[in-house]
Amino acid sequence: CIERKKSTADLMSAYVSKEAGFGVPKEGWRICLAHVFKEKRKPFQAKDVSLSNMWEHIGLGIRYLRWWYKKTQVEKKAPFIDMFHALPLRQIYGAPLGGIGGGTITRGWRGEFCRWQLNPGMYHYKTVMADQFTVCLRRGGQTVYQQVLSVEHPSTLQGWNWGYCGEYAFYHALYPRAWTVYHLPGQNVTLTCRQISPVIPHDYKDSSLPVAVFIWDIENKNDYALEVSIMFTMVNGSGHKDDSTGGHWNEPFHLEKEGKALSGVLLHHCTAVNPYTLCISAREQVGKVSHQTAFSPSGTCSGLWSDLMTDGRLDSPSGSSPPTQKGEKVAAALAVGCSVPAHGHNDVEFCLAWDMPLITFGSRERKHVRRYTRYFGSKGEASPSLSHYALTHYKEWERRIEEWQSPILQDSSLPSWYKSALFNELYFVADGGTVWTELAEDADVSGGVRSEDGGLPAQPDVIKEYGRFAYLEGQEYRMYNTYDVHFYASFALIMLWPKLALSVQYDIAGSVVQQDLTERLHLMSGMYSPVKTKNVVPHDIGDPDDEPWHRLNAYLIHDTAGWKDLNLKFVLQVYRDFHITQDNQYLKDMWPICQAVMESEIKFDLDGDGLIENSGYADQTYDGWTVTGPSAYCGGLWLASLCVMCKMARLVDTEKTYQHYKDILDRGSAAFDKLLWNGKYYNYDSSGKYHSNSVMSDQCAGHWFLKASAFGDEDYQAFPKEKIQSSLKSIFDLNVMAFAGGQMGAVNGMRPEGVPDRSSVQSDEVWIGVVYGLAATMIHEGMREEGMHTAEGCYRTVWERLGMAFQTPEAYCEKNIYRSLAYMRPLSIWAMQLALNMTQKDQAPTTGDSDEVGT
Repeated sequence: CIERKKSTADLMSAYVSKEAGFGVPKEGWRICLAHVFKEKRKPFQAKDVSLSNMWEHIGLGIRYLRWWYKKTQVEKKAPFIDMFHALPLRQIYGAPLGGIGGGTITRGWRGEFCRWQLNPGMYHYKTVMADQFTVCLRRGGQTVYQQVLSVEHPSTLQGWNWGYCGEYAFYHALYPRAWTVYHLPGQNVTLTCRQISPVIPHDYKDSSLPVAVFIWDIENKNDYALEVSIMFTMVNGSGHKDDSTGGHWNEPFHLEKEGKALSGVLLHHCTAVNPYTLCISAREQVGKVSHQTAFSPSGTCSGLWSDLMTDGRLDSPSGSSPPTQKGEKVAAALAVGCSVPAHGHNDVEFCLAWDMPLITFGSRERKHVRRYTRYFGSKGEASPSLSHYALTHYKEWERRIEEWQSPILQDSSLPSWYKSALFNELYFVADGGTVWTELAEDADVSGGVRSEDGGLPAQPDVIKEYGRFAYLEGQEYRMYNTYDVHFYASFALIMLWPKLALSVQYDIAGSVVQQDLTERLHLMSGMYSPVKTKNVVPHDIGDPDDEPWHRLNAYLIHDTAGWKDLNLKFVLQVYRDFHITQDNQYLKDMWPICQAVMESEIKFDLDGDGLIENSGYADQTYDGWTVTGPSAYCGGLWLASLCVMCKMARLVDTEKTYQHYKDILDRGSAAFDKLLWNGKYYNYDSSGKYHSNSVMSDQCAGHWFLKASAFGDEDYQAFPKEKIQSSLKSIFDLNVMAFAGGQMGAVNGMRPEGVPDRSSVQSDEVWIGVVYGLAATMIHEGMREEGMHTAEGCYRTVWERLGMAFQTPEAYCEKNIYRSLAYMRPLSIWAMQLALNMTQKDQAPTTGDSDEVGT
C-alpha cells in the first residue's frame, strides 16, 4: 500500500505551488506539468519475436513481409497492422476533445494539441506548436505579464514568451472533462482551464457533436483589480502535409441567437477529400472578444504578440483572408478579456468545433453522413451553430455528467484509482477512430436474407433511429468492430449507450449470412480459403483505409471458418444485451441468427461428446497461442453459449429446441470437466503438450458472461461454483501474485510451478482488458478484494508508471515491451462496474436506458 501511494504521489512530486485550482474534483488522474516518466518502453515489433517462436512462425513471417511490401511499396497504403513501424511511446496524451463519432482532437496533459483523428479512423500524431492559449495581465492600463501557457521552447514563433514553468501547474482528468491549473509565478493569480466534451450516457444527440468547450476560471488574490485576457490561437489544419497544399482560408463571424451572442473565426480547410471547417469562438462579454483573422504560424509572429500586449485586445479586422498559396500555412487568433476584482474571480468561455459532415473512407467509393448532421445539417456550414449550441448548453452537459458520475465518485467503498480508471478508460469510445453515421436510405443491413427467411429487416428500427456505429480495434490495429475484442469492450456501450450496442449487433448479424467465396491467402496458415463463409461471424467490418461495412473482414491471419470463438461471443452478447435492455424485438430478430451460428459450431464436435474441439489457431482472441483439442477458453465459451441458447429457446422457441441444446449442454459439461479439470483449475487445453496445463487467466470467460447476464447458481450447472472459485483462486495466486510481485495485473499464462508461460508471443503478456474482465468475474464470485487488487496492478502500471494515459495498450510484458497503443479491450472495465452493481443490489439492471445501469 505504501508503494502504491508513493506511485500516485510521484506524478505530483514536482508541483511546488499550493494552489488547488478552481472547482477541481478530488478523484481522477493528476500529474504535474514538470513530471518526467522514468521508464521508457519500446513497442513490440517483428524483431522482438524469440528465436523459438520465430522458427515456429517462420512461414507467417515470410508471408507477412511479402504482404507488407506489397501494401506499402506497391499500393502506397498503410498496412492495418504494421509490425515494422509500431508507434513509439509518447508519454504526453490527455483527454481527447469532442463527442462520439465526429472525429477527435487530443490535447496533451502539458497543454499541446497533439493527436488528430478528423479523417475517420486515420490518426495523425503531430504537435501543432501554434495551437496555444496565452494569458495577458494588465493593471492600470499597462501590461504587467504575458505568457504562452506552454512549457515548450520551440524553434518557431520566437516572438512569443515560451517556457512556462511546469512546476507551477498540474493537469487533472476525469473523462469527459479535464482541468489544467496554472499558478502564475509572482502574479498571485491562478488560472483553471476546464475542458468539457459532450460525452453523456444515454444521450444520442449531444454526445455526437464534434465540439469541446474551454472554461477559464481566473482567481485574483491581489489587493487590486486586474484586466485579464486569454488568447486562443489555432492553425488552419492539423500539422499534416495537407496544411500546405494551398486554398485554405479564414473568416471572422458573429452569431446572435436566442439572446446569446458569440464571435469567432472560421478556418476553412479545403482539401479534395473530406474538407472541414475548424471554428474557434467565444461568448460576447460587452465587446471583450477580439480576433486576428489570419497570421503566419511559421515566422516569429511578434506582430500578434505585440498586438495583444498593447491593450489586451487584437485588431479584429473585417473580411476574409485570401486563400493560402501552396507551401503557405495560415492560423487565426481569438482573445477574450475580462475584469477580475481584487480577491475576486471571473471566467471566460471558448469553444472549439469542427465540421466535417460528409466523410469518405480510403476507397472513396461512397459518402457517409455523420450522425450530428441530423441536427445541424450536412452542408458544411454548421460550425457557428455548433459553437453557439455548445456555449449555451455546456452547463447542462456538466450537470448531467455530474449526475452520472457522482454516485460512483461519492462511494467511499470504491478506491480512488478505480474511479479514475473507470471514467478515464472511457476515452476510447470517442477516440477509438470512432464513426457514427446515419443509415443511408438505400442501405440494406440484412445481408440479403429477410426476416421471413430467418434473417433481418433491411433497415432495423434501432439503426434507422440511432445510426451505424463503428470503432477500431486499436489506433494501431486499424480494423473496425473487431468482434472478438468488442466482446470485452462492449460492456461500456451496453451500459452507457445501449442503442449503439444493439446497432453494432444488427450490423454484425446481417454480415453473418453473407458470404464471399473469393479465395484469399491467409497469412497464418499459408493456405487459400474464402474471405467469408456463411453463418460465420466476421472478424471485423473493414479497414477505414478501404470501405467499412461493405467489404468485411480486413484481417488476413485466419480463415473465418476457423474462428470458433467469434460465433460463441455473438450468442453470448445477444443474450446479455437482451437481459440489460429487455428489448423483445431485438431477441426475436437475433434468435434465428444465433441458431444458424450455433449449428455451424456443432460440426466441430468431432467425437459427439457435446464439446467442440479446436485445431491449430482456432481461438481468435489468443491467435498466437496454439490450441489442440478442447480448451478451457473456447470450451467454456461453448458451454456458456449453450446455456444462453437454452434460456432463449424457453423465451422464443419450442420445448423441442430447448431440449436439443440442453442435451448438448449436459454432454458437453461432462466432457469439459473430464478433459480439462485438474483438481485446481481448468487446463489450457487437452493436448497433453508442454503448455497444456498452464494456468490461463481468461479461462472463466464463458462463466463471466453468464454472471453478467444474471445466471444464478441454479441455472444450468455448466461450471460448478466450487470449481470456478478454485480456478479464480489459482489464477490470483499464480497469474497475479506470483507475477511481478503482484503489482502488474494478471499474466495471460502461468506455469503451475510459478513462472510465466513463454510458449507463444502472447502467453507471457498482460492484457489490460482481459484483466478487467477477470476482475469482474472475481467480483461476481464474491472475491471483490482480489478482483480490485488484480485490476489495480494494470491501472498503476499503465497510468502511473509507464505514462500511457489515454493510450492504454492491448498488452505489456513484465519488462521492456508493450504492444498496440490505444486499444479497444480496456473498455471492459465497465464489466467491473456491472459486477459491482449486481453484487450490491443482488440483481442485474433490468432496463437499458436507466441511470442505474450507467452507475
